[in-house]
Order: sequence, then structure tokens, then C-alpha cells
Amino acid sequence: MYKINTNYQKLPGSYLFSTIAKKVAAFSEANPDKNVIRLGIGDVTQPLAPAVIEALHQAVDEMGKAETFRGYAPDLGYEFLRNAIVENDYKPRGCDIGADEVFVSDGAKSDSANIQELFDVENKIAVCDPVYPVYVDSNVMSGRTGTYDPQKGTWSDVIYMPCTMENGFVPEFPKEAPDMIYLCLPNNPTGTTITKSQLQEWVDYANRVGAVIIYDAAYEAYISESDVAHSIYECEGAKTCAIELKSYSKNAGFTGVRLGYTVVPKELKCGDVSLNGMWARRHGTKFNGAPYIVQRAGEATYSPEGKAQLKEQVAYYMKNASAIKQGLQDAGYTVFGGVNAPYIWLKTPGSMTSWEFFDDLLERANVVGTPGSGFGPSGEGYFRLTAFGTWENTLAALERIRKL
Repeated sequence: MYKINTNYQKLPGSYLFSTIAKKVAAFSEANPDKNVIRLGIGDVTQPLAPAVIEALHQAVDEMGKAETFRGYAPDLGYEFLRNAIVENDYKPRGCDIGADEVFVSDGAKSDSANIQELFDVENKIAVCDPVYPVYVDSNVMSGRTGTYDPQKGTWSDVIYMPCTMENGFVPEFPKEAPDMIYLCLPNNPTGTTITKSQLQEWVDYANRVGAVIIYDAAYEAYISESDVAHSIYECEGAKTCAIELKSYSKNAGFTGVRLGYTVVPKELKCGDVSLNGMWARRHGTKFNGAPYIVQRAGEATYSPEGKAQLKEQVAYYMKNASAIKQGLQDAGYTVFGGVNAPYIWLKTPGSMTSWEFFDDLLERANVVGTPGSGFGPSGEGYFRLTAFGTWENTLAALERIRKL
């Protein structure tokens, strides 16, 4: 008789955004006359940039001709994309990253879940609280998190680093030294971030205690303040302690196209074992590469036209963020984020729980957001709104919320 991975049975309920989708679907079915505005999931709404569309069309045409047809992609990704990543994302910021340290994938979500396969099940993880659910859930699936306490909403073998209003949503070094540290900066869900000097302290800490940092930089394109690092490799010593995850979903609108990459420096070693070599082995064994046409689309984001067009799209979403933040503040809400990230993090009114506010917002304003408690125990009493809606829907949703 076969046996299943019982760690899956430990997961409480369904994935956060699946739960939200079911609630919204049920409401819409019961209220077909209501126009529901979705500002919950971090999905983009603007069409792909013209430079990207042009590259996709050209690549599709190439796939229709025998002399330019492409089959399997190289294990790490096509050189034209990996070289473009190095030349545009790292060299201008003084980061000494080689093309053979860049692994192209189908998105940061996949890599953030799969990267934990490189590490022993006995390793202890530390996460910011609140946290992007995939970091914790993927470690639950591997059997690394211990037992779940439904009353506290915590796992016994996970080190939580509370990020609250009292500490400015900045994680503090844990009392117990972890083996793996997950950092998402600018942060999802709080929309806040830390300075480059603060990030340097984390790099120094990780090197000191022998931990590895899994650094999710999916929102770096939204950084507006000059003292915030766009890559952890801007910090001295990061190549010996950090793996960086990047995505084209939020900066280029590739949520439905799927493209990302992970950087694993050759200097990152456990004893004599290279994590770069391990990830290359895992990548080659379990992944057949992002499609050629999609990698050409990724390359187009680095062209002069692509850069300008993407900058306009980022500005569009950040205009939404600014409007939401200012509008909610004017309405008396306590609001955070919206400066270096397309997320607004607000305190729920009065004594309402996160899910009570979700239900109230959906029922009375027909607006969808994300309950803070879904991101961890310190998220209770908070709520996330995204700036990824259209300008018109953003203003409409804001007006509905202000009337509550």
C-alpha cells in the first residue's frame, strides 16, 4: 500500500488566496447585480508593454520557421537573457554577479517554494510576521515546521520575527539563531522596507551565525527612496550568505506570461559544497526552462523602449498606491506602505478582526482586499489593498470605502 506525504495534511485550510477567491465567487453568485472591485490579489491589470508584444510576435514567427525554431532551452536559461540581467540588473548597481550564477525560471513564486529543497529538513527557518504564505507553506510540505497551533496561528519549529507598527514593520534579529532566513523587501504584504544600511546588518548577521538568506526582491522596481537597496548583493558579503529571487510579474506585467530568475552565487557554500552546483542540478533535473518566446519577451524589458514603457507602468500603479494611501488617511484610517511598494497596509477600524473587515468590505462596499491574519499572527488587525487595479476602479473602490 502506498503512503502519502502526511505533511500536506498539516496545512490548515486552503491557500489564502484560494479561500478569498471562493468567498468572492459565492458573494458574486448570490449578488449578480453587484459590481465587485478586486484589490486583493497582487495581479496586474495593465496590458503588456509594446516592446514586449513586439518581441513576442517576432519570437513566435521564429518558432514557425525551421531555421530559427527552438526546442528545449538551456538549463540555466538562454545566454541573451542571462547576460541582459547581469548587464542591467546588477552591473549598474556595483554587484559582481556572473551569468552562470543566474537561473531563469517561470517565476519567483515557484523558486521561493522550490529553493527549500536544497536544505536539510532539520534546518530551522525564520520568517517575518506577517509573511508571504508560500515561504511557510512550502516548508510545511517538506516537514520542516513542526506542529501547528491553531489558537496562535504559529508553527512550533518556525522562528517568527514580528513586524508591527511598534517596530516600524522592520524585522529584528531573532533570539534563536536560524539556519534559513526569508526576507521579502520591499515587503509583501506590509508595503514597507528597510534601508541599505539595515540590510547590511542582516547580511553581517547571517554570515556571523552561518545562516542563508532567501531574499525575495520581486518588488524592487517600485523602490522610490535612494537609501533602499534594489539587490541584496549591493551589500558587502552577501554573496557568501544570500540567494536572491526576482520576478517579471510586477515590474513587467508577466503574471500571466510567467518569467523570473534566481541568483545563487558560486561563493555560497556549505563547507565544500556549492549551492550554485546543487541548484544547477535541481534545475536541470526538474525544470525544462521558460519558453523561448517568453525569454525573448524578458530580454525586451531591458531595451531602451522597454525600460521607458515599464517605468510608465510602475508609475501608473504607484499613482494608484498614493491615491489609496492619501484617501484612506483622509478618511481616518491608519495606513502604511505605498511608497516603495504597490501595497497599502491599514489597520482595521475599531476592534474588527481582519476577516470581519474583509466580509464587511465585500458586503457593504463590494470591494475585495486581503485579511492581514492570512499572512501570519502579527497580521491580525490589519488589511492589505493592492495598487494593481485600474485607475478608475481604484478611485471607485476608494470612494466606496470612504462611505462606510
